[in-house]
Amino acid sequence: MDTVLVTGGAGFIGSHTCKALRGAGYLPVTFDDLSTGHARAVQWGPLIRGSLLDESALAAAMAAHAPVAVMHFAGVASVGESVEDPAKYYLHNVVGSVNLLRAMVTASVDAIVFSGSCSVYGDVDTETITEQTPLSPLSAYARSKGMVEQMLADFSSAYGLHTVSLRYFNAAGADADGEIGESHDPETHLVPLAIRAAIGHGPMLSIFGDDYPTPDGTCQRDYVHVTDLADAHVRALRRLLDGRLPPQLNLGAGQGVSVREVLKTVSHVCGQAVPSQTIARRPGDAARLVADITVARETLGWTPAHSALDEIIRTALAWEMKQGA
Repeated sequence: MDTVLVTGGAGFIGSHTCKALRGAGYLPVTFDDLSTGHARAVQWGPLIRGSLLDESALAAAMAAHAPVAVMHFAGVASVGESVEDPAKYYLHNVVGSVNLLRAMVTASVDAIVFSGSCSVYGDVDTETITEQTPLSPLSAYARSKGMVEQMLADFSSAYGLHTVSLRYFNAAGADADGEIGESHDPETHLVPLAIRAAIGHGPMLSIFGDDYPTPDGTCQRDYVHVTDLADAHVRALRRLLDGRLPPQLNLGAGQGVSVREVLKTVSHVCGQAVPSQTIARRPGDAARLVADITVARETLGWTPAHSALDEIIRTALAWEMKQGA
């Protein structure tokens, strides 16, 4: 069984991808400092507790497990926090990634699938975003993701690494089997916050601005089910091990949904209205981010099969109810 080192494998998207990797015949070895991830989410392979800032721990993990590839999810990921504390984001996302890539070169591990982000595009005045859309990041988080992509290109040229950055849009939902789900502390994502507000597990939802240039004035995002993202990562890994892929691929559902539309669907699925209030815009937020996923469909043979908004919310609700049981 080929081993894949999964940094951040105890987190939301990383843990779902570990399950998909094991189902595809790989052994996922999670490397995670558990600062935001959860040991209970590591169910399909061993856990190494370590930080990307610890180069000796990375070297030891590479030597002990001899992975055929790396999947890199580890990092910090709050747009608002990154505006207030950019140093944290450049340290963990950029310096940590440099350490990881250097460890890969030393250990002769030559394939990496990177957890990219649509935030690198910034505020785009187009209906959908392609991989060729110019980049205009609005936050330190987004800029740190773009910097790692540039490092991947440079390491590919200099050391022959096979790399791909999967720029996904808004990950949401939960494992249909109920084994893992979204569990951030603090939680900042719209879908779980709206569900918690609707069922009384959390406070009133805050809508950050209703004066954006969108049909209802609230931000539009492209929500993609975490299970679909995990499937895309496995497909990308297989293609990368067989050859090369385009350096970046967009992953989304290809459909824009506004904050108010999410709240309407949450209310329908939960059978309860979502208590909400509108407050000022949040720094670093773009008005609309919607993916053109043509390249991912064509190169990976991938389709977001579970990303209808009601399915995303039903699985997220089931996970939330299980946590409150």
